[in-house]
Amino acid sequence: MRTRLPIDNFHFPVEKIKMGYYTDAYFMRTAEILNQDNNHPQVLMQIFTREPMIVCGIDEVIALLKTCSHNPEKIKIRALHDGDKIEPWETLMTIEGDLADFAHLETIYLGILARQSRIATNVRNAIEAANGKNVLFFPARYDLWQTQESDGYAALIGGLKGFSTDANAQASGGKGLGTIPHALICTYNGDTVAATCAFDKYIDPNIARIALVDFDNDCVNTSLAVARKLGKKLAGVRLDTSANMVDKSVQNPNGMFSPTGVCKELVWNVRKALDKEGFDYVKIIVSSGFNPERIRAFEAEHVPVDTYAVGSFFFDGNINFTADVVMVDGNPCAKVGRKYMPNPRLEDVD
Repeated sequence: MRTRLPIDNFHFPVEKIKMGYYTDAYFMRTAEILNQDNNHPQVLMQIFTREPMIVCGIDEVIALLKTCSHNPEKIKIRALHDGDKIEPWETLMTIEGDLADFAHLETIYLGILARQSRIATNVRNAIEAANGKNVLFFPARYDLWQTQESDGYAALIGGLKGFSTDANAQASGGKGLGTIPHALICTYNGDTVAATCAFDKYIDPNIARIALVDFDNDCVNTSLAVARKLGKKLAGVRLDTSANMVDKSVQNPNGMFSPTGVCKELVWNVRKALDKEGFDYVKIIVSSGFNPERIRAFEAEHVPVDTYAVGSFFFDGNINFTADVVMVDGNPCAKVGRKYMPNPRLEDVD
């Protein structure tokens, strides 16, 4: 049997949830009707999705059901595991019991599954596109801070281990990564070398020295200037040229490629310049608008990238789940077009 996250890993506002504060109102009215009419058949709720994906959030949903349902000891749960790959229409969880005991949780558990599965699936797609190269999880600024711990867990389930915040890294037992933002360079009057030297002087030497080199829109010369100054202490350079900018080293007289942003030609220019002066040990990290499609294009042409830092893409897409009652008191009962779809991969949850 594979292990699941302990229930006490999760902390829910139990009373608010039981009162229906986070619940679509019609689910609360359903429970009210059932209780007042003393109508308590045993139902089987079936959860599925319509897209292939990496499922995540199951352990949190289990904890939710065991913590915030009424009479949780009377509810039977069968489920897959976080990280399982699922196919369209495949049942990933069933919940059996009195609907009045858990109707108020449907909005919440479908939302948990939707968000975490979207992130885990997007992460897996980016990792597969990168052909074994490092991918970093840098989307924290694109959503609420309250989601960072669960987002990081979903990214870990998707296979990623490098995060920008301590909260994102909590599930992996790591710490946030990252070195120099443009703001720090500004405080040194736009001098990237000075800012990188200050980083080197004051930051724990166990933290990799990675210079952000697009501040002057001259990644080649800035990379060389930092490398000459730091020598072997420089672990890497990060290219972050905006999609509406053209770096000084990229010339496109014949219009055969798009020169904007962190294009393939810019990466090659930086790599060749560093290698020519003996800085072949300096790694190249790229960021700014990367997604699996763009990563695959780079990999297909063997662009010399060592690490892809990915941000907003990890929150892209519209993954969602559906829950249906498909059995009542052991007999088939579902809306037209739905039916009980047993899945031998489901495991009983203690």
